[in-house]
Amino acid sequence: MPEMITGKKTQRYSTEFKVKAVEWSHQAHRSVQGVAEALDIHPFMLSRWRKEYREGKFAMKRVRKAPAEAKQKVQEQDEVARLKRRVSELQEENDILKKFQRFQAEGRRKRSGLSGSTDKNTT
Repeated sequence: MPEMITGKKTQRYSTEFKVKAVEWSHQAHRSVQGVAEALDIHPFMLSRWRKEYREGKFAMKRVRKAPAEAKQKVQEQDEVARLKRRVSELQEENDILKKFQRFQAEGRRKRSGLSGSTDKNTT
């Protein structure tokens, strides 16, 4: 009687795909987590590919084009990260302006309070 084989079917990725993923993850503004998420792979797998790439196990150095869908996801992630940084900067600027406005208002109150009290005492 033949044996029953059960288990998960593992995805096989081409060397070209692995090299491109590793090259993306080496770019300064990208993280392993972000690239792995965009390519729909586990970050540990990408880390393992990076190690194999360092050890020279991938013979390919140049590849043609990345899949358009993955490239678009990475671009969207870059845009979201850029917008989050900008929102953070604007919130910080807004907080500074609010503090300055409160500081000016307190200064006006103190000056008007001092001048008002001196006028009352002199009359």
